[in-house]
Amino acid sequence: MNSRNVTNLRDVKSSSKLAVSDTDRLVDELRRRIVNNQMPPGSRIRESELAEEFSVSRSRVRDAFGILEERGLIERIPNKGAVVMRLEADSFLELFDVREVLEGLMVRLATQNTEPEYWDDLIELFGNDLEKAVAENDFNAYMSAIAEFRQSCINAAGSGTLRGLLDDIYDRVLSMTRRLMLVPGRASEGFRQHQEILQAMRSGDAELAEDLKRKNIRSARQWFLKYNDFLL
Repeated sequence: MNSRNVTNLRDVKSSSKLAVSDTDRLVDELRRRIVNNQMPPGSRIRESELAEEFSVSRSRVRDAFGILEERGLIERIPNKGAVVMRLEADSFLELFDVREVLEGLMVRLATQNTEPEYWDDLIELFGNDLEKAVAENDFNAYMSAIAEFRQSCINAAGSGTLRGLLDDIYDRVLSMTRRLMLVPGRASEGFRQHQEILQAMRSGDAELAEDLKRKNIRSARQWFLKYNDFLL
């Protein structure tokens, strides 16, 4: 291969890496806006505006839309364009059922794979200060603690497949989870449930930890059923 061909090949590889970087950057930002409800369900997302905002081509925007559509965060409607996915009650109930199985498995594997002291920091996190924050309706503190619990568990579980499945589901339900926390009493109940789960994990009882986590998800499902007219 002559020097000109080598140079051209390097240019193609460099251009490809840049395109991937632009797409990833756009996907990450749009995902953040969607899961934080900055782009509520049903919001229209315009290619031209995003291309201008991020200084990328419209083809890069379409690439990002394809990834977000695969993750169930947006849908592309003929003659309308891309909109943030609006999940119906039946879809959320299905996700609760799947979460019960997967998050129960996550907790069981995490318990089996760790020494008891691994959970000490989380037990401290879910202590008096957080209990007071929940009582004072500081739901950001509670959601942050739940996210840390989840991340610690999935890291300890050690399953890339499980991580991928849960990440996809988490993105789709985060906005609704935040709204569910606003229902009086739900955050306090969830807080107590996670204290019990952590105590079971600290004692090394993987079966009990799994059972408690599955009960936690079933409880959230029941709250959703009771208040879905308000939440949707």
